Amino acid sequence: MNIQNAVVLITGANRGIGLAFARELLARGARKVYAGARDPATVTLAGVQALQLDVTQPAQIAAAARQASDVTLVINNAGIAQPGGFLQEGSDAVARRIFETNFFGMLNVSQAFAPVLKSNGGGALLNVLSVASWVNDGQLAAYSASKSAAWSLTNALRHELAGQSTQVVGLHMAYVDTDLTRGFEVPKSSAEEIVQQALDGLEAGADEVLADALTRQIRPGLAAARPVYLPQRA
Repeated sequence: MNIQNAVVLITGANRGIGLAFARELLARGARKVYAGARDPATVTLAGVQALQLDVTQPAQIAAAARQASDVTLVINNAGIAQPGGFLQEGSDAVARRIFETNFFGMLNVSQAFAPVLKSNGGGALLNVLSVASWVNDGQLAAYSASKSAAWSLTNALRHELAGQSTQVVGLHMAYVDTDLTRGFEVPKSSAEEIVQQALDGLEAGADEVLADALTRQIRPGLAAARPVYLPQRA
């Protein structure tokens, strides 16, 4: 789809990748950008329309769909993470909290806005995923599991929305320099780099965007003789 004159809703738009999406969309000529956030007062970017949207609250999602009935592109960006493995005490509560945002939030926003996209000609849905959709080494266990579920959701939505001509794009990347990865001493891409590749792919008609070198390296490794998601032997 074309960004020029698009009407866009971004979840989690007040910082990080969501804020970078808002800036780049405006620069590319989007007609309107709804910036969803739990607290609309935290949306300070000029030129966007702040929208109260906690993706774990069904009533707020329904209200957003009514208010933003002209949307042609939905970017499911809202996400949370917490370090730790599944065998740590309290990991079940952590997993439930993360899934509420990263999976069920994405699902519920997609359900609410699918009819909106249909009524506006089909449009597109862009889901922010991760290289962690494919590899879970236990350091961010619940986050990785939620992104695996979100990847599966994205693949299902691509089939379910094909009949209404809605493009569905899955965006995968490794570490990005945002608040979410603060404290991780690893190479990181900038949010701006990731967003530019994501929107280039969207406009080119891509189904998936592999937005950094590590992601492009890992994806073929899923089919290796010893796949990358297994512990690697010395």
